[in-house]
Amino acid sequence: MTKTLTTLVALAFTLGLSAQTKQPAPAPKPSAIAGSKMDQDRACIKSMVGIYKVSFNFAETFSPDTGYKFHKPYAEQAIEYVTLIEDSPNKIVLQHLLIINDSTIIKHWKQDWIYENKVLYNFYKDNEWIKNTITAEQAKGTWTQKVYQVDDSPRYESFGTWVHVDGKHFWEGVNDSPLPRREFTKRSDYNVMKRHSRMEILADGWVLDQNNEKIIRNNGVDKLLCWERGIEKFTKGNYDATPAIKYWEREKNYWADVRAVWDEVYAGTADLKLKAKVDGSRLYESLFELGEKSCTGKTYVAGSAKAEIRKIIDAFMKTA
Repeated sequence: MTKTLTTLVALAFTLGLSAQTKQPAPAPKPSAIAGSKMDQDRACIKSMVGIYKVSFNFAETFSPDTGYKFHKPYAEQAIEYVTLIEDSPNKIVLQHLLIINDSTIIKHWKQDWIYENKVLYNFYKDNEWIKNTITAEQAKGTWTQKVYQVDDSPRYESFGTWVHVDGKHFWEGVNDSPLPRREFTKRSDYNVMKRHSRMEILADGWVLDQNNEKIIRNNGVDKLLCWERGIEKFTKGNYDATPAIKYWEREKNYWADVRAVWDEVYAGTADLKLKAKVDGSRLYESLFELGEKSCTGKTYVAGSAKAEIRKIIDAFMKTA
């Protein structure tokens, strides 16, 4: 990967907005979401598709340590295109793409929604996830949200029930996760973020409302450093997603192969441990570089880079 693209990925949240133009047809508003409980659940998840101006606002609010010095609040904004890449009765997959300075596109996070899912990877710490199974009774009526990093490696997963009441439509989940990207390279005073998340569908988009615990985890013992309040507001606007659409059309088959390899890894792996770097590069840098090489100036043939993808991912797997 070029130095420029690596920098753009690392700073994706802090870069500029795209120009305005016509956007796709709007998703249904909350007042229009109707039908059976399952129909409403699926309509809410799919309503997250679209083009958004995203605002990120986070502030630390409380610490049990009276001597703790709160960090400066964080506020940024960006333009994000969310596209539907899989839609089956019990699984919906949404891919996020950042639009930077009108024309530069960064493949961003991905969210899988799976109905009555019983297998989750729970983040422990230090690039380690532990496979956990819940009962059919626990999973009944719930949707698991699986959030993946830009290279489609795991980030965090949790399950909960979509609620439709008094014209409101929301889902809540709790999970442990790695440090957010905004702090990943800047802080080492905690190593786990416990996210208490509420996703609510609004008339003009949706909001991810968070109360997060920043935790120091050592030998299985947790110590609370502080709480944080976070609001990520996705507001639909008249923004140009053409560069993102073209990017995804060019590279979607490559990333489908990346996901297929990860599915093989998840199926054959209990607990998952990943190295931070291999030969001086991070996993996302290696997979993005291969994607550039495989897709630039030619039509990517499905399966053509799968062996190389597997080789890269295997190199980052810790075996002990």
